[in-house]
Amino acid sequence: MVRLTDSLAEIADVSARELQTLRAASFETVGDVLLRVPRRYEDRRTTRTVASLVNGETCCLLLHVYSAGWRFSYKRYFEVSAGSPDEPHGARLLLRWFNMPYVARLLATGMDLSVYGKVKEYGGKLTMTNPDFEVMEDEDAGLRLVARAMGGAPIGDVERVSPVVGVHTGRIVPIYRGISGMGTRRFRSLVFDLLQQLPPQVEQPGYDVAPGYPFREALQDLHFPTEPEAYRKARLRFALAECFARQFCVAWRRRCTLARTGRVNVSSDGYLQELLASLPFELTTAQRRCVDEIRADMASTRQMNRLLQGDVGSGKTLVALCAMLLAVESGGTAAMIAPTQILAEQHFNNFRRLLAGLDVRLSLRTSDRSDDVGYVPDNPAEADRTPRLLVGTHALLYKKNRPANLALAVIDEQHKFGVAQREQFVSSGECPDVLVMTATPIPRTLTLTLYGDLDVSVIDELPANRGEIVTALRNPSNMKRIITFMRGELAAGRQIYIVAPLIDESDTREQAAATSEWNKWHEIFPDEPIGLLHGRLSAEEKDAVMAAFRANETHILVATTVVEVGVDVPNATVMLINNADSFGLSQLHQLRGRIGRGRHKSYCILLSSAKPGEPGREKLDVLCRTLNGFEIAEEDFRLRGPGDVLGTAQSGLGAVQFTEWLSDMRLIHRAARDAAAILDSDPRLELPQHAPLRALVAPETEQGVTA
Repeated sequence: MVRLTDSLAEIADVSARELQTLRAASFETVGDVLLRVPRRYEDRRTTRTVASLVNGETCCLLLHVYSAGWRFSYKRYFEVSAGSPDEPHGARLLLRWFNMPYVARLLATGMDLSVYGKVKEYGGKLTMTNPDFEVMEDEDAGLRLVARAMGGAPIGDVERVSPVVGVHTGRIVPIYRGISGMGTRRFRSLVFDLLQQLPPQVEQPGYDVAPGYPFREALQDLHFPTEPEAYRKARLRFALAECFARQFCVAWRRRCTLARTGRVNVSSDGYLQELLASLPFELTTAQRRCVDEIRADMASTRQMNRLLQGDVGSGKTLVALCAMLLAVESGGTAAMIAPTQILAEQHFNNFRRLLAGLDVRLSLRTSDRSDDVGYVPDNPAEADRTPRLLVGTHALLYKKNRPANLALAVIDEQHKFGVAQREQFVSSGECPDVLVMTATPIPRTLTLTLYGDLDVSVIDELPANRGEIVTALRNPSNMKRIITFMRGELAAGRQIYIVAPLIDESDTREQAAATSEWNKWHEIFPDEPIGLLHGRLSAEEKDAVMAAFRANETHILVATTVVEVGVDVPNATVMLINNADSFGLSQLHQLRGRIGRGRHKSYCILLSSAKPGEPGREKLDVLCRTLNGFEIAEEDFRLRGPGDVLGTAQSGLGAVQFTEWLSDMRLIHRAARDAAAILDSDPRLELPQHAPLRALVAPETEQGVTA
């Protein structure tokens, strides 16, 4: 018998080479292997006869080996001629194994096999290449082969032994993600063998959320189910356990945050009122509601932890600036951290314009820039040179740039920062209020999962002065008409973005590159000034390119996705996205958000050769159908699945094995209710049965996430 905590080094069936391979893939214990979740399943239970096979089908067959040996063609391979056991003179199927010499040591004439693979016709003969197989007799069956070789009794007269239990064929078979250095077949065999060595009763690691469904039984159903319903049931059980662990950490973090005493960061609103009075427009109803929610949090004695989310162009940054002014007027410092230098400089320049005339010192901190601007009184000796409002990149995490007396920490595009980076930024002050922002609307289930410890403010309304955006899908064959349309926009004084997925041309990817696009559009519009922006430019070069485009000194900007967030040029009305099907749906929506920021009608042209039904086409149709970022987020979640949408390194979720719960509100609500009930009954987790939960939240405390 083995235990989940046993080291793989103690397992006799694991060779030294396999142990090294498994350790390189982070498998150290029996539990690590048995908790490796199958990626999918193949139902290999239904068998066919050779005579009924059709070219191109994938199937499972029970076969008898009538001949076996090495063959030579353009390369050496091992071939078996097999047919139905009860039809010695019936139809034959050729089984061929290339680059698998060990097969010759396992197969011989007279054996019965179960095989699974795809049937193909070559030279008028049906074949299977490198199929999965199993010998359907145990070792004693070798006596029959010996008897036959020595002229003994015919095979049919020798008592057949019971077939062995199938692992790779004849059942619902688990398919695992590949492990470098170990084949799927060998890993499946290892999982099967370890399951057989487990005791009948196995204790659930961590907290058992489903004691009515024994853990040992659930493991068996997860890996080698007898029916599809069994693995669906097992996956739901493990999904609930994983969901509960996440939701419990969220609930624990939220309760600790609510119990933490913060600082009152609202004394008066003079700066805020000055800002609002200077604006040439009024805040939307949604913006005012969010400002009120944030202000109420900052005026309380508990630490604010709030998520501000809204669609592209909804005015989140202005709401954040209102909050920052409240913090500054209360005597503290407010700092906003952005993921890129372009975005940080964009915020800095916007703030500088909006705060002109206010007695607030503003500072920019990036890896290669440090600028201070602000109100200077008539008597310089009376000027406070200490920046009170900071905008920066990761440079704010370093000691020389860390804000003093931090009252409000604003994290823009927070999903592009790691958890540790966010905590390091917030720890710059003593319990500062925290406002995290995202321009990527988040599906409801992920909001509960990723941000269940935060209060949420949603800007679900766009400013009234924004122009209409028309989105159109066009084939590259329509380029002449597109160029004619662009000439008209340029003649009207408008500006154009042209987006390419690559910087330079690639031998392996047939996609547009920004550098070659820049040359191409220079030839098309030789009299138009054209800029080029990509990630390899230095900070100074990027600044110069963007400054020229904002000032309408360049009329066309060819760029990569560095313009995805933060770039605000109201006069730009056209965006042409090359190879649009190669981008993610949310990324396309972010790119489209760079236009329509002024009062002029704008046009997003998605250039793609994808046909209906082909990969990538459906997301383009979604983008043409709606401008609603929240609807797009749900569609992106549906199309790509939660594993791709999450960005687990940035979200702090880590590896999610059972993604079912991420799209199942029932599981999320059940896990949240169970977590709340436990914390209500045992807030400090002092009961013995809650020891696994104390271990679960221990990393939260160690990382400084909780008080």
